[in-house]
Order: sequence, then structure tokens, then C-alpha cells
Amino acid sequence: MNALSRTILTTTLAASGLCAFAETDYSSGIFFVNEDWYGHQNSTVNYLRPDDADGDYWQYRVIQAENPGMELGCTNQYGAIWNGRFYLIAKQEKDPGAAIKGGRITVADASTLKILFQSDLIDPSGAQCDGRGFVGVDEHKGYISTSNGVWVFDLDSFTVTGQVEGSANPNVGDDKPNNDPTGSLYHEQSGTMVLAAGKVFAAHQQAGLLVIDPAQDKVVNTISMAAVSEEAGIGSVVKSKDGMLWVSIAKGTTGTGNTLPYLLRVDPATLETSVIELPAEIGAPNNSWYAWTPDAFCASDTENILLWKGGKNSWFSGQKIYRYDIDREEFSLYLDLAAEDGNWNLYGCSMGIDPRNGEVYMSLFHNFQDPTYVVRRYTSGGSLVKEYPMISNYWFPSLPVFPCADPLAGVNAGIVTSGSIEVAAGQIIVSGMAGENVAVFSTSGILLVNTVADSDTSIITPSLPHGLYIVLAGTICKKIML
Repeated sequence: MNALSRTILTTTLAASGLCAFAETDYSSGIFFVNEDWYGHQNSTVNYLRPDDADGDYWQYRVIQAENPGMELGCTNQYGAIWNGRFYLIAKQEKDPGAAIKGGRITVADASTLKILFQSDLIDPSGAQCDGRGFVGVDEHKGYISTSNGVWVFDLDSFTVTGQVEGSANPNVGDDKPNNDPTGSLYHEQSGTMVLAAGKVFAAHQQAGLLVIDPAQDKVVNTISMAAVSEEAGIGSVVKSKDGMLWVSIAKGTTGTGNTLPYLLRVDPATLETSVIELPAEIGAPNNSWYAWTPDAFCASDTENILLWKGGKNSWFSGQKIYRYDIDREEFSLYLDLAAEDGNWNLYGCSMGIDPRNGEVYMSLFHNFQDPTYVVRRYTSGGSLVKEYPMISNYWFPSLPVFPCADPLAGVNAGIVTSGSIEVAAGQIIVSGMAGENVAVFSTSGILLVNTVADSDTSIITPSLPHGLYIVLAGTICKKIML
């Protein structure tokens, strides 16, 4: 995990460097963002306390519980916590069967879940622009990906200030119906995004991987999937523990869900690419553009590994999970649900790796007509730790979101990036971490400096008063005195 992405993991850093929360805080468990039952109700969020001593593991529909009379929008597929706030992005503002209008954008306090802001629209002009994902850029700005490009979101005023130049969908306004896969809603969409080496990388259905300069809010480069195949498209993009980007490959750009047996590795600093061919027995990562989801394609923050759901048919293959050990260049079958009794399947993209300990959480179901769901917790090696049955409901879960990790966990466990953080004459010296984000926090958890280590030895001179601060670079966390 890069330093900046971990700003989202806690709203309070005590001077000791440990998380400390009130009893009503939601920062110790795991959120599950649900599409919920389209045509009947708006999307929901459930909260799992996986180690509750009394076995009271689930708290359901927590957004509604904390905000009476308010709800999320329709088909909320994405949630991310950034600098103490929970950003939830929905495709539309209201489900056809719901009584309450929510929003395409919902911002809540990550500790209390009190809604701070909602908006029906992403494109301020009112043109159709369905939500996809979110990525935080710094403490003042985030990006929202949509069916029509990537939009700049001011995190101070909760205002969409414009569209990232070069990301727009040229088909907007073509008047094709929403169920036409060649129309603007499902053609030339923007999807998952990651922040790396001072740039934002966004999956674009037709173009490939967009490289965005946040200083200009502009696409400055595009990495085509032609290195794999002339007809290939992109699926999703994730960032591994070593800072590299990994791209899943779609067979085409029309949203059929078909895959190609390759991964594309991208160096975010140099933009150099390499194609990794999957063995014949390893299914390629599933992708979903037509009914867009972020995809069950994950990178661990504690080990240099990738996990994904794979199979011949992206929409209906949910029983085999594959693993790639990047350092050893080894592929393996992580989990085969088909080998068990019970006919369980992983629903959609509902799998995530806990950044605190590398454990894997996934939402399982039987089929689309059965409202029986269970969340399972596995070790990094694929051993079952625990099951968490759920009340009956058509949850159709999307992402698990991990709100809090001890920022010193990597240091305490000996899991650290190779490199060092030192202080001399009021300067922060970061060595051996070129391309990594470097963030400086106050002891109350406020992000004060966000930059990138641009060389093997980077010297950062923050304009901060004398005092105690916390620096995060790569997986190294260190308390310093300036």
C-alpha cells in the first residue's frame, strides 16, 4: 500500500501512532457496499464486526440507520474511504422502486457515517453521467469515474469543478437507448482508478489505461492494450505492494465479458509495460463493462500477490479464485468453491484483501433467485477462518471496504518497503523508495504534505512548525520531530 492511500484508513492518529476510537466509531470492522435489489430499493451498506466477542457480527443498512430519511442512490457499486470520509458512488440517484431519492455522489463521515453531502448529478450540466468509481488525489481533490469520463471533485466544497481533459465519452448525446451496448452509457466508459507515482491511472473501456496528471487535470498519456492484442480491451487496474500496476485484459471493448489469458504490468514511474501470459490452467481475471462493476481483481498490501475471480464467462463464473505470487512469478489456484458442497459462488466483485493482515473476505451466494448470502474470511493462503451468515435479502454485494488499519502494523509485523525515512536539519530524507507517495500527518491524523519520492534519495522540506509528525512512505511509518 502506498503512503497516501493509507490516509483513508484512520481519522485519528494518537501521538503513539495507534488508532483510538469512541464506542460508536465504525473504524474497526468492514463495510460491505451493496447494489441491493434493483427495482425495489436503493443501495445499502452493511457493517461486519468480524471478531465481535458476543457473536453480534452484523449491523445492517447502516447508512439508513445513521441518517433517518436518507439513503444511497441506485446501484451503488463503489465505496472508498479517503482522509476520514466515505465516498460512495452510485450509477443513478434513485432506484425505480424506492421511495427516497439518494444521490449519485454521497459523502459521509467515515467514523460516524453521518452524510455530509449528496448530489443527484455528477456532470453539472445535467447530462446523463452515471457513476462508476472514486480515487482520492490529495486532501483537497478527488476524481470520480463515470459513463462519461473522469470528473474533478473538490473535497472542501463538495463541488464537481470540471472534467479531466481527454477523458470524455464522445458518444454522449447520441440518443441511443440505455440498453444499447454501443450507446453512450455502455461504450467508452471510465472505470477503476489508482493513484501511483504522482499520477492517476484510469481504466477506459475503449482507449486502455489513461495516464492523468493531477496538476493539470488532463490525460497526458494512454497505454493501449495493443501490446497484448490489436482487439484487446482493458478490464481493471490494481496496484501491488511493490508499487507496480497490474491490468486485466478483456478480449474486446464491447463489454461482452470475454477475457484474454494475460496480465499487463505497468511501471507507474516510467510507463514501461510487460505482458505476462497466464498458464493454460489459470483462468483470466473476469471483467464487467456492460453492467459495470469494479471486478474481483485485488492486490494485497501485506504481500506482493494478486488475487482474482476467473473463468470462461465473466458474468457467470464465480467459483474459482486464482493467485499470482509476483516475486516468485508463480500462479496457483487459491480457492475452488466447486470442489465444496453447497453450490456457493462469489457474487460479482465482492472480494477484498484486508490491508491490516492480508486476510481475504468474500461474499458468497447460490444464484440470482436465492436471497441466501454468507461472507467468508480466509487466510492469505486460502484456509477458511470463519463464516458470517446474513439475514435473507437480495443484497447483491459490491465491494468490501476496510476503514481502519493500524498505520504502524507493517512496521510492527516486519512487513516494510525496502528503504528508510530520516530527518536532518528540518528536512525529511526518503531513501530507496523512488516513485512512492510520501505523506506527512499531524498527530491528529490531518494530512499536511503529499508528495512523491522522485529519486532514490529524495529530500522534502516541509513548511511546518516545530513539533511531532507522522510520515508514511510505502509501507514504512515513522514518527519524526521537525
